[in-house]
Amino acid sequence: MKIEKLAGIDIGSNAIRLLIANVLTKKNGDAPTFNKSALVRVPIRLGADAFLQGKISEENKIRMIKAMEAFKLLMEIHGVHQFKAIATSAMREAKNGFEVANEILEKTGVKVDIIDGKKEAEILFSQDLSNILKNGRSYLYIDVGGGSTEFIVFSNGKIINSKSFKIGTVRLLNNLKGTKDIWENIEIWIKANTQNLKKLSLVGSGGNINKLFKLSGQPMGKPLTLMYLKTQYQFLKQMTFEQRISELGLNPDRADVIIPATKIYLSAMKWSGAKKIYVPKIGLADGIVKNLYYENLEVRS
Repeated sequence: MKIEKLAGIDIGSNAIRLLIANVLTKKNGDAPTFNKSALVRVPIRLGADAFLQGKISEENKIRMIKAMEAFKLLMEIHGVHQFKAIATSAMREAKNGFEVANEILEKTGVKVDIIDGKKEAEILFSQDLSNILKNGRSYLYIDVGGGSTEFIVFSNGKIINSKSFKIGTVRLLNNLKGTKDIWENIEIWIKANTQNLKKLSLVGSGGNINKLFKLSGQPMGKPLTLMYLKTQYQFLKQMTFEQRISELGLNPDRADVIIPATKIYLSAMKWSGAKKIYVPKIGLADGIVKNLYYENLEVRS
């Protein structure tokens, strides 16, 4: 058996994550196994810069550079063979996004690829969901980020359609203009792409739905119900920001965005008619690692 250590860096709108994974490859030709070794999350809210000011602030640029330096040291300690860093909505919308990426490369040696929404959806969907997805059923996969939300409709294991919308927790938190029109577009898109699909369920990814799942106490593999999500949404809204931190143990940068995130999932369930949402606890960083492995596999072969 061969063990390879790979890492993925996800530079999002609400936080930056480093995932280090052990990739186990057996000689019998079985599919490789991806096991999380370490996950580090740094609460740098780039979306507050990009969506409100139009660019990444000097303060957050410096914090990003320090984070990349720290990540490189952690990867060195863990013995990571290769890594890949990807930036999404905040960096692609900031007018100095590419300039910041170039400075990060120059000062830390970390190359940051700024990708579009379509590529982001492809990376998210590339992950193994076989333990959740059932033949003969349809699913609406949703990944809620700080600046954008990716929607993928698939049935019988095949993608029907996918779309990235400029709506996310940081945007909603700051009441940015144009969100009403985007909500309407999302409703139209979901209804148009799910109206003929029976037995449809949601699959949710992202830090907020992971936290909601943890709060539910449900065992892994069991879905959250529409009723639970509605109840939890009202419960969270009634609590103060401080109560969500002290009583639920949420991080400060999670305690505010969890409410708009829940609203997105609830709206999608309403418009698609789904009554359940599965939470496989995967994110973009997992997809980055998997893509990196298969890219290297092609090079090696």
